[in-house]
Amino acid sequence: MLLPITLTFAAACALLNMWLAIRCARFRVKDKILHGDAGNGLLAKRMRAHANFVEYTPIVLILFALVEMAAGASLGLWISALVYVVARVVHAFGMDADKPTIWRAGGALLTWGVMLVMAGVALSIAYGATREVTVPPAMAARG
Repeated sequence: MLLPITLTFAAACALLNMWLAIRCARFRVKDKILHGDAGNGLLAKRMRAHANFVEYTPIVLILFALVEMAAGASLGLWISALVYVVARVVHAFGMDADKPTIWRAGGALLTWGVMLVMAGVALSIAYGATREVTVPPAMAARG
């Protein structure tokens, strides 16, 4: 089964993950930091932004794939995927600051919002839909 939204979303997340990793690697190469953050505050923040992305993205991708498999592609799913990717980019930039910013908070809130909406949609599909038992044609012919 082809899942165009989830496949596109997963590819975007892979590229975003690479961008977040490169933001950290640049410090490691320039300052010869092999492990940890070596006391570099900005590197520590960027490492945390990368880790935060890795913490949230797998479950969100799973939710998208399952919802798309169960309900099919929809404009709402496309928009939700776009909102998630934008939220993670905004959050990453917000993490660079030394104090709370609208970018960090907004990115986090949008991430949580997408995750909660997708969880709700998944539960709605699982328990809210009327279930009809479909009888295979071979069995119906015996009837």
